Amino acid sequence: MSKFIDKLKHLSQGIPESIGFRPSQLTLPKPRIQLLAVLSPEQPGRIAEIVAGADAVVFPTAQINPKSSNLTKIARALVSIPWGIGYESGQPDVAELIKTGGDFIVFSAAETPLTTVVGDNIGQILEVETSLNEGLLRAVNELPIDAVLIAGELKTVDAITWQHLMLFQRFADLLTKPLLVSIPPSVDASVLQALWETGVNGLVISAVGSPKGKIKELRKIIDSLTFPVPHRRGKIEPILPRISAEPSQITAEEEEE
Repeated sequence: MSKFIDKLKHLSQGIPESIGFRPSQLTLPKPRIQLLAVLSPEQPGRIAEIVAGADAVVFPTAQINPKSSNLTKIARALVSIPWGIGYESGQPDVAELIKTGGDFIVFSAAETPLTTVVGDNIGQILEVETSLNEGLLRAVNELPIDAVLIAGELKTVDAITWQHLMLFQRFADLLTKPLLVSIPPSVDASVLQALWETGVNGLVISAVGSPKGKIKELRKIIDSLTFPVPHRRGKIEPILPRISAEPSQITAEEEEE
């Protein structure tokens, strides 16, 4: 089972409360929104330093040579951090890449053939467009995937807007699976807190081109956030009109009888 997906699911479900009068013997770690860094595998020797503070790392398949020894070096460098693959259509065989030690795969709903995603022992994160209607969003809940990523235009925006926040709230209310969104490096504590309260469980940020030490900085901000009450996903029900029964009318003949 995917370690990163396990973290996302525990976060989306909230913290279980102890039952009974005894204090819990188990000290649970402080909940924190998960941070997923997108990185190029060109420099395996510096990867651990670059992504310090991230909960997981993802490498686009377009930048991976499956015949290279880089993946083996990556697996050794990230021994304590789950890493996965951002699959792009027409790129190398996913099965061969996952064998190196990948924990999860991120793939596009619109561009990835069904035959591409393989393996039951890795996490599957479905990237969807923000334009999905309510029916398609509810259909996602029935798919054999583990989490949902909203990316698209968010990969290139400079700031999170109120329109974005409305979209995130809509997705969080309709989905029963953990939700991840792409963010720009410029986000501050107030934006991160708003995303968490909306129901976002994970943040995806590109470590390529980001200022040095940005991942560590974001981790410190995230650790200082206030954990919100977990959202109950998939509980929205349609509001049906109430039809009241008409009072029965007693005819004159019935009164005489």
